[in-house]
Amino acid sequence: RYTQEGKKLGEDPKLYMKDLEFANVPVRIYQPKAASANQRRGLIFFHGGGWMFGSINSYDRVCRYIARESESVVLSVGYRLAPERKYPSQYKDCFVATAQFMMTAKDYGVDPTRIILGGDSAGGNIAASVCQALVSRPHLPKPLAQILIYPGLQAIDFCLPSYQQNRAVPILYRDDVISTALKYLNTDLSVLENVVRGSHVPIDIKEKFGKWVNADNIPNEFKVRGYKPPSPTSYLNDVYEAVKQALETTFSPLLAEDSIIRHLPQTYILTCEYDVLRDDGLLYKKRLKDNGVLVTWYHIEDGFHGVLSLFDGFLSFPSGKKGVDNIVNFLNGL
Repeated sequence: RYTQEGKKLGEDPKLYMKDLEFANVPVRIYQPKAASANQRRGLIFFHGGGWMFGSINSYDRVCRYIARESESVVLSVGYRLAPERKYPSQYKDCFVATAQFMMTAKDYGVDPTRIILGGDSAGGNIAASVCQALVSRPHLPKPLAQILIYPGLQAIDFCLPSYQQNRAVPILYRDDVISTALKYLNTDLSVLENVVRGSHVPIDIKEKFGKWVNADNIPNEFKVRGYKPPSPTSYLNDVYEAVKQALETTFSPLLAEDSIIRHLPQTYILTCEYDVLRDDGLLYKKRLKDNGVLVTWYHIEDGFHGVLSLFDGFLSFPSGKKGVDNIVNFLNGL
């Protein structure tokens, strides 16, 4: 955390920036200085880092860039981290911060009907979960859109094509995905291998969600790098009991019922070819489209997990810059 944290950058000639607390949750707000004839759109951003790492400071460059280039007000949320704070503290922090911003949006020059939720990796997971929760909160504005950047969205199947193909591709290995999830749940890592094999999922849950979390729903072009259907595994009740919270929708939003999915706002999903989480995004894209939700999908063919954070500076990748600019273009089109 220390090496990733960095420090708050200096002032920005085009932005007002202020650190606040919403319901005791640290946030940083970025507001364009340029005059605007109308209230602006607002983006609530949840950072990635496997629920254990990442911070407002470590995502400062990304949030500044998006605020400047899209002329949007950006709210970066510094939710509490695992394992010190057990699941679902992170989700709850993000929900209460979102609710307060929505209710006070006009104070920051934001149109309450033009608020977008977004995040990358674990932050994309949280954004999807909070967006689903808002469906049943009529007293709060409905988000205009959600932006999910290589999100992790399910904990049923860790043998999907992308999990096999990219299991040892930096910066996110398959075992890292599962180990951070287990730490997020405050669960012993001894169950990791059984979770990889799928022994934590009861038969009835596999049957119910198998139509959604299934390699058959992944287009064939994403299987050419060596996908092998996994062998059947035995269910182990003690493993399920240890990790059963991972099958809740606030952890695995891909498992939400159709009655929730069909009411979600238009969605932007970014995936990377060399990313274990690629297929979570592809499966959610299909679920949303099947339920009539408008989806904009951007796939970085030479991208890897975390590449958008490397869009500028000494260690930068052109694909990261293209990804960030594509998100800005999506925001500008709303």
